[in-house]
Amino acid sequence: MAVLSTGPIENNLSGGSRPTQQVTIKMVNTDSINTSNVLIEGYFLNGTRTLYVLQSVNLTPGQVFSQTYYANLDGYEYVFTTGGGAAASTEISVWGKDSTGQIVTAHRIVSNELVL
Repeated sequence: MAVLSTGPIENNLSGGSRPTQQVTIKMVNTDSINTSNVLIEGYFLNGTRTLYVLQSVNLTPGQVFSQTYYANLDGYEYVFTTGGGAAASTEISVWGKDSTGQIVTAHRIVSNELVL
């Protein structure tokens, strides 16, 4: 089991809107035999840390998962708890997107950048 985090991400207003309006989480189980499960926790950061996303996902061997969440917030953080036989073979990435769905480079986090 591993606990991974994006760390706190600042998303303050700039020119009347926030850079990131939504966050897409992508996960893949690269194991060919074992399953994994991932608990996704999304937190709104505004003076206090408030849970606003809570989802459990089971990934079969080779399965890819993608889900988009609301992120038009001053700050946010995502925490992933992986488990199961393929926990070490589960890769996760986080993609901040603007109002047109374009990737916000500063809010793009791939597996090896997630904090333990």
